[in-house]
Amino acid sequence: MRYLRFASTVLWLGLAAGCAATAPATHSTLQGDAAHPAQTQGWVETKLYFGLGLADNPANGVSEQGWRSFLDAEVTPRFPDGLSVVDVYGQWQGKGQAVPERLRSKLLLIDYPDTPANRDKVEAIRAAWKQRTGDQSVLRVTQPAEVSF
Repeated sequence: MRYLRFASTVLWLGLAAGCAATAPATHSTLQGDAAHPAQTQGWVETKLYFGLGLADNPANGVSEQGWRSFLDAEVTPRFPDGLSVVDVYGQWQGKGQAVPERLRSKLLLIDYPDTPANRDKVEAIRAAWKQRTGDQSVLRVTQPAEVSF
């Protein structure tokens, strides 16, 4: 019994020491620059959801090449400092529809200083997609973001 208490104490101390040695830094390790400051204030994260076409009919709709062309022409020039794209699956059911509509989709994540000019860029991206595809909407979710590089 004494051995088990000793062993568990040694294990606990070892885990505690290991956790202390690998704990994440509490501050940024990069100096940053104007585009990538060490810490930011007044930034937001915007998520944009783009429907590419019906999931049950992948031959129709926007192709991967078409998406990348849009990304290169409309998004990257407006936010050249970086963005992320995630493949997602979306689903919704309109009033009177017997079954849900399933969509192949892309989720675009952009973190940026919250300025009217940047918000206008986001709206221009949404408008360009709707014009290009004929879609009625591009879902936008914007939230404050604490960003550190």
